[in-house]
Amino acid sequence: MEPILQIKGLSIGFLQDDVLQTATKDISFSLERGEITAIVGESGSGKSVTALSMLKLLPREASIKGEILFSPGTEAPVDIVSLSQRDIKNIRGNKIAMIFQEPMTSLNPVYSCGYQVMEALKQHTKLNNREAKAETIRLFTEVELPDPAGMLTRYPHQISGGQKQRVMIAMAMSCQPDILIADEPTTALDVRVQANILDLLKKIQKQTGMAVLLITHDLGLVADVAEKIIVMYKGQIVEQGITGEVLSNPKHNYTKALLACRPAANIKGRKLAVIKDFMADNFQVVEATENKSFTEQEVVLSVQKLKVYFPVETNILGRPVSFFKAVDDVSFEVKKNEVIGLVGESGCGKTTLGRTILQLIKPTSGKIFLSGKDITTLSTGRLRDIRKDLQIVFQDPYGSLNPRITIGSAIMEPLQVHQIHKNKKEQKEKAIALLEKVNLEADHFNRYPHQFSGGQRQRICIARALAPDPSFLVFDESVSALDVSVQAQVLNLINELRTALNFTSIFISHDLSVVHYISDKIMVMQNGKIVEEGLAENVYNNPVHEYTQQMIAAIPGRKLNLF
Repeated sequence: MEPILQIKGLSIGFLQDDVLQTATKDISFSLERGEITAIVGESGSGKSVTALSMLKLLPREASIKGEILFSPGTEAPVDIVSLSQRDIKNIRGNKIAMIFQEPMTSLNPVYSCGYQVMEALKQHTKLNNREAKAETIRLFTEVELPDPAGMLTRYPHQISGGQKQRVMIAMAMSCQPDILIADEPTTALDVRVQANILDLLKKIQKQTGMAVLLITHDLGLVADVAEKIIVMYKGQIVEQGITGEVLSNPKHNYTKALLACRPAANIKGRKLAVIKDFMADNFQVVEATENKSFTEQEVVLSVQKLKVYFPVETNILGRPVSFFKAVDDVSFEVKKNEVIGLVGESGCGKTTLGRTILQLIKPTSGKIFLSGKDITTLSTGRLRDIRKDLQIVFQDPYGSLNPRITIGSAIMEPLQVHQIHKNKKEQKEKAIALLEKVNLEADHFNRYPHQFSGGQRQRICIARALAPDPSFLVFDESVSALDVSVQAQVLNLINELRTALNFTSIFISHDLSVVHYISDKIMVMQNGKIVEEGLAENVYNNPVHEYTQQMIAAIPGRKLNLF
């Protein structure tokens, strides 16, 4: 059969400062009915630009050369590149649909989930309001949303990330498209939610026989779901073929690098490879460091019977009568220079626990001792004095930085607040030294956050957290949304800085393979409680609790031993 879509010699460029910047260069591939084809590569490799060109969603000033031939059914092939905006409306969302990477920004926050799916149905079909409502409930049922009828009136902020993604899938599937483009549909989702979303996509794809183009940087995920793989690097296709063959026997150095830089593929403690090492063909394996013993080390942080309850229902007098138990009777210790990994799904209480340790959230009961001092009893003034000893690196580096001030000023800010160093000159010198320590350059000091990549911004946030020389750091999902190579760079940096600066930390993540690589011990959290804890090797390789076993089983990549 003829492929449902063929891309031939596609080159896309954007004019910047009167210079044409190439996004894709002479790429060619095809999509077959009933198959899942994956495009993999780092941010900036041209994956999303290629997908957007298939729907003519690129800016008008974009330069596009080549052909995108769409063959819907028995009709003659249509070249999407040459279609007018009026003609593409009949294809966009109807015959070719797309699930975007971030469902929160893809869904309109002022309209209910049901309204938005009904709007798509009425745009492309002749259904009336009653029929569109019934079809929306059917779609919500098909994508396994809880309470499908009730979901009609809920707004995006009222549902979880996984549920928002299911709403997006329902919207994309509403017109039974011939092609579904899924652009990083599971990035930053918990492994079990991710597995459920992928199972749902595969189930719908088999039922409808549509072609699916999956855009991702996660090779483990590709190994589990895709029949074919396309590897892109700097706007070019460097390798493509049957998924099992490409991943088992990669030919191009870039594909080898993507496989090698995943934490799951490396021995614990060994420096992770990064893309530039393989592309320069000069990478040498740095042997794993020996596991340290923390038995005799002093206790830096001690959490005792910590509870954080949020009221969810009040009586007529406004007094709470029922609570959501975000953190429920948690106790543990962290010793000097130790990294404790905290894992669990969204809503289990990980982030609440991390922020309560930093006293950004006040506990309902329990005690938190930092270097022997109970910080839960401190006044606001005294708490401010120890803030410099407790720092956090948040998940979203762009949201953590003020876009209106330079990164140099952002790093100097904690030095000024805590009056560290005598004058601005010394503070600036410290900020520049920190930039160089996180593998950035001194001349980056006067640049703004938008001028850096995601990985560079995360390094800036780490530099700012290290500025007041803290004794304790919390990394809150700090690598979850990064490309696999950028993730490797940040993990290497954390390991290097830990050795050099001797800090202690809690590393919060939903990714067990990352936590296993970076941590000495692992704590598994479910419904506000610690259900399993122990040495990282023991918890990762021999989980005892059923919940931990389910999380391990859901890690993508087991199919081709990428686990």
